[in-house]
Amino acid sequence: MGAPTPIGGWHSCKNDSEKMDSRLFRFGLFEFNAATRELRREGALVRLQAQPAQVLGCLIVRSGQVVSRDELCDAVWGTETFVDFERGLNFCIAQIRSALGDDPTAPRYVRTVPKRGYQFIAPVESISLSPAGTEAALRAWKFPAKPIAAVCSLVLIAISFYAGYRVRRRQESKHPPIIAVVRFDNETGNADMIRFSDGLTDSLVEQLTALAGQRYGVIGNARILRLPRDQRDLQAIAQSLQARYVVLGQVQGSGSQTRILAHLIRLPDETHLWVARMDRSSQDPLGVELEAAQRIAANFSQLIVKDSSDGPLPPFPNK
Repeated sequence: MGAPTPIGGWHSCKNDSEKMDSRLFRFGLFEFNAATRELRREGALVRLQAQPAQVLGCLIVRSGQVVSRDELCDAVWGTETFVDFERGLNFCIAQIRSALGDDPTAPRYVRTVPKRGYQFIAPVESISLSPAGTEAALRAWKFPAKPIAAVCSLVLIAISFYAGYRVRRRQESKHPPIIAVVRFDNETGNADMIRFSDGLTDSLVEQLTALAGQRYGVIGNARILRLPRDQRDLQAIAQSLQARYVVLGQVQGSGSQTRILAHLIRLPDETHLWVARMDRSSQDPLGVELEAAQRIAANFSQLIVKDSSDGPLPPFPNK
């Protein structure tokens, strides 16, 4: 299958941004509104920061074409802004791939063209949004002919949102919740402890899986869960993995003591449900790793089951 046909045939991202303001782009399960720079997946808003959204817009409007890194940097930051363009653009591309659930080794949306730039490879449908129609709708909403009509409209909208919420809750209840385990951060300053923090992550995934039964699912090997801390995006994890809970952990150290912290967070509202803490001697790392994984999994497993069924959280001790 050949490359998708470019949308419009323009050659400058700056010109593109001017001409794409009133268009909606559809590709796969996604929609991208050029005017608002909002990305949606099957109607649900996907969180994407402003600069990654600008980069995505440039790539989509020139679908099928290779857009150079220089063009993207110029479109987002301009020529007079003093920033680390390379790092900034790398961050934007990583955020876009996380939002789309794209794998750079087998891309479906954004392909890296070595030494040249990036190419949006998915077929794109461009839909023109009528500014006149939009303005007329806004005028009708802001200045209703009759106050009663406006009140009725608000009531209907509220009912629709509530009904949609109840439907989503019923659908969620039919499927076991998913818990994503993010790679534990090594905050000891000792590079040798990376092996311990990685081993603890894998052991926790193993223990949670053993306790899951049919009550919840566990994901621990997705690429998005292994990203560095400065690139971590909990909303992207929730969207791409359909996760309702995430575990974040840190390994800290002082002398011969190792402190392990594990946070259980409900998504997408990012509510902390629990923080487990352990202080142990670092003389037996394998023993500490197994003990910590077992204790955290036992506590979090019950918390997840209780919370996902709207039950009260049990008063587990942290120490």
